[in-house]
Formats: sequence, C-alpha cells, structure tokens
Amino acid sequence: MSIQAVQAYLAAFHAENRVMEFSVSSATVALAALALGTEEARIAKTLSFEDGEGCILIVCAGDAKIDNRKYKNYFGKKAKMLAPDRALELTGHAVGGVCPFALPSGVPVYLDESLRRFDVVYPAAGTASSAVRLSPEELFEFSKALQWVDVCKLPEVEA
Repeated sequence: MSIQAVQAYLAAFHAENRVMEFSVSSATVALAALALGTEEARIAKTLSFEDGEGCILIVCAGDAKIDNRKYKNYFGKKAKMLAPDRALELTGHAVGGVCPFALPSGVPVYLDESLRRFDVVYPAAGTASSAVRLSPEELFEFSKALQWVDVCKLPEVEA
C-alpha cells in the first residue's frame, strides 16, 4: 500500500490532509518521534500477529510492550509476530509503515489501552516515512477497531 491509499482511505473521514510525509525514516518508534519532534510514547505503533491463516493488528503506545500473559488470556493463544514478508502480504503495508488504515478486508484491529493517556497520537500512514496526527478516539473510529484491549505493559517508572 502507498501513502496515497491511506490518504484516500482517510478522505472518508475528512482527515487526508493530516497525513505527514518526512524526508527521513519514521520506521521505528525512535525515528518517528524524532521526525515528529514528540515523545516516543505518543507514536502509535501497529504490531501484526499471526492468527491462523490471517493476522491481528494491535495498535499501542510507543513505550508499551506486549504482555504475553495478557495477550494469551485475551486472544487464547501465544503472541507470535508476523515475519516482515508475511506482514506485507497480509496487511498490504511493509514493516515500518504498517498502519491500521487501508487494510485488506477481514484484518481485525484492536487498540491497546496504553494509547488512552494521550490527547494526540501518531500512527504510521502506510510508509516508513509518514504519520498521521489523531486523537485516540479518532484512531479508534478511523481504524474501525473492534475494541479497546489491555494486552500491553508500560515501562516501570522510577521513583
């Protein structure tokens, strides 16, 4: 998928003009935060997991990590991320640009609770040098997420 496909998808929500393209890579949380001039936690990373013949997408805060026990308790299986070639095949987006927009039909999207602590988050927009500025509520609506889940853990905060 291209950034144009994501922009066309977001046009249905009148949000196509919020897509940003960078002259530098935003393929990782750290690079995306640098490109945007924001904290890493506000990067809404989209993780792709195996689900039989298909996949599940979970969008979480940039500082969150999948909690294997929570994932297994919720989805009934061990969390196994897709290989990069499989992610491209099943989502239409290459790793570094995987996002919850302009997906093939039948790809379920879940948003992790870790995103709800922010007023603005930045998911990728289909390429490894793009992002879109959204509220968590807009992200839920625009991604057509099935529901909010609690399958991540946040870093320990030192006192």
